[in-house]
This record gives sequence, structure tokens and C-alpha cells, in this order.
Amino acid sequence: MAIELVLLEDVADLGKIGDKVRVSPGYARNFLLPRKLALVGTPGVLKQVEAKKLQLQKEHEERLAVAQSMAAKIQAETVEIPVAVGENDQLFGSVNAQMLVDALQEKGIEIDKNSVQLDEVIRALGETEVAIKLHAEVIANLKVRVVKKQA
Repeated sequence: MAIELVLLEDVADLGKIGDKVRVSPGYARNFLLPRKLALVGTPGVLKQVEAKKLQLQKEHEERLAVAQSMAAKIQAETVEIPVAVGENDQLFGSVNAQMLVDALQEKGIEIDKNSVQLDEVIRALGETEVAIKLHAEVIANLKVRVVKKQA
């Protein structure tokens, strides 16, 4: 049994602002409604959204512009993560998303831990790129350099 909602934001793989969509009750209850990405599609809400569509689109474009400028800052940075290593340069532990968030915070860039798209933790020395999802339409690539911690 699907629930009909009206989107207040663009949602990847679902729709654009103002679109009427049918989703499962769990997706609506646990993701879309708590994040204020959608409202239940009653006739009154539909009229409201149509009236506010231009305003919502403008707010969306402003958030998109902020995300794009933040993406430019992130892509210009290279984060260096010092880690303890054993013999044969094996890492003690690994580099996780929280360590990347903390390293960016030291450089004055605030991001949410959940926006770090790290498939699995980094377990080797060297350079790698990590995707940071700042907006449904904006993904920045952060250069991460894992180096030996100086004793």
C-alpha cells in the first residue's frame, strides 16, 4: 500500500520539487517526512505547494549554490591523516569517515559525517579520493593522503 506525497525538495531517483509521488509507508515515515522533504498529498497541500513552488525552487537554488561553493573549497583541499604503522607499513586500525570530518573541520569546513561516501575504511598508506555528497546534485571529491605518524 503506497502513500501519496508531494515533494518539497528534489530527491534523487524520486522526483523534483512539487512532484506528486507514491512511496512505501516506511520510506515516507522514516526518511521523507522527518527530513521535511515531502508532505502528505492532500488537496490543500497540493494547492499550497503550487503557490509556493517558485519560492521553494528559489530556496533550492540557493542551497545548491552554497553546496557548489563548498564543493569547490573541498576539492581545492588535500587532507593529510597521520596514522600509526607497524612493520611493512601496515596501518594500526584504519581511516574512517569521522577522521575525515575532523580533518576538514580543522581546515574550517563543516560537513556531516553521513555525507562522506566511504564504501569501506581506508587501510593503506598513500593518496585516495573520497566522495562527499553535499546535496542531491552536488558531490565533491576530497583528496586524502594517509601518512606515517612521526614518532
